[in-house]
Amino acid sequence: MLTVGIACGDTASSAELLAALQQTGMVKSVKQWAIPVPRISETAEAIPDLILLDLSRETEAFFAFAAQVRRIRPATRLIAISSASPPTHQLMLEAMRGGVQDFLSKPVSSDVLKNLLTRIADELGAEDKPSYDKLIVVMGTKGGVGATTVAVNLGVQLSVFAHKRVALLDFAQPLGNVHLLLDLRPQFGVRDAVDNLDRLDSHFFSGLLTPHKTKVQVLAGATQPEEWHSIPLAALERVVNVAQANFEMVLVDMGSQFGTDWAPILKMARMILIVAEANVPSLWTLQRRLVALMGFGIEPDRARIVLNRWHKGDEEVLRGVQKDINRPVFAYIPNDYRKASTSINLGTPLLESSQNNGLSLRYRQIAAQIAGIDPGPGAKKGGLGGLFSFPGKR
Repeated sequence: MLTVGIACGDTASSAELLAALQQTGMVKSVKQWAIPVPRISETAEAIPDLILLDLSRETEAFFAFAAQVRRIRPATRLIAISSASPPTHQLMLEAMRGGVQDFLSKPVSSDVLKNLLTRIADELGAEDKPSYDKLIVVMGTKGGVGATTVAVNLGVQLSVFAHKRVALLDFAQPLGNVHLLLDLRPQFGVRDAVDNLDRLDSHFFSGLLTPHKTKVQVLAGATQPEEWHSIPLAALERVVNVAQANFEMVLVDMGSQFGTDWAPILKMARMILIVAEANVPSLWTLQRRLVALMGFGIEPDRARIVLNRWHKGDEEVLRGVQKDINRPVFAYIPNDYRKASTSINLGTPLLESSQNNGLSLRYRQIAAQIAGIDPGPGAKKGGLGGLFSFPGKR
């Protein structure tokens, strides 16, 4: 992850660059300067690893700024962005005198910037992969197992109990239901994010979110099945990257869809929670999902199994499942139809504080494990269907 700066005289162009940088998922922070800058006040430690000079017609102030940067921190990489393609001999000569090391042509896409950042990160020995600390993907083995219910209640517990800034992205197909379970009426959703990638930075993204009273911020899903025909899955990776730049925890409700197109998002995830039930169709699909994830190159310990609607009569089945897949069930969520149904129908998440409420307690336990905090009184670990430790942060 690199620190990056933007030196620009045009606020609109600067906003486009910021959006493209955040969508790469490889930027730790972005500092911006408005050119001309009479004098740089930053110390060497505050100067970023890479600075993009978004040149205008009058280039003298940009190269003067670049020369100041080089004197303060010679190791900073300076990249000029020019509408002249290729740049003229005179422009290249002036740039070299200012310490510029390379040129990019306008407009600069997120893919071009990602390739540039990857190369520079490799040269500097920096970590060029997105952080695994923020993204949690929730998927169901099949429709109806309760993946959206798990995603919503886990997000609420991470916000209320763990005090994390949480974004919940509804990528379920064909229709998103997250807003229904939270009794929200969103104005914008995933389609709006994808349609505005050219300006999708943290600020614009925040305007697309619908806040819930628990402080969870929701990016609503599709409201018409045909919307997914014009939503390329590759664009969703860029949406996730922007979300990670702005929130401590990002949950993605994938629903039950699954395929190789989802691999880039799944590879970014710190944890993939696979929601299943203790019945043959669900467990049959679970085994194949686990094999497929390994085929994507995802380490087995990042895929965790959550058994929903569990009751004691399922114990023998669960022992057999754990033996067949050679891994433990990470967590079970008890079968309480009345409470779960009431919660869904009223659009009210499970937040009761009573220790006797098995559903809310179990969601609190899972949230505590993800956040790395004490789950509090009443939380029991271990045993069949209990919680098993997450691997440490990467």
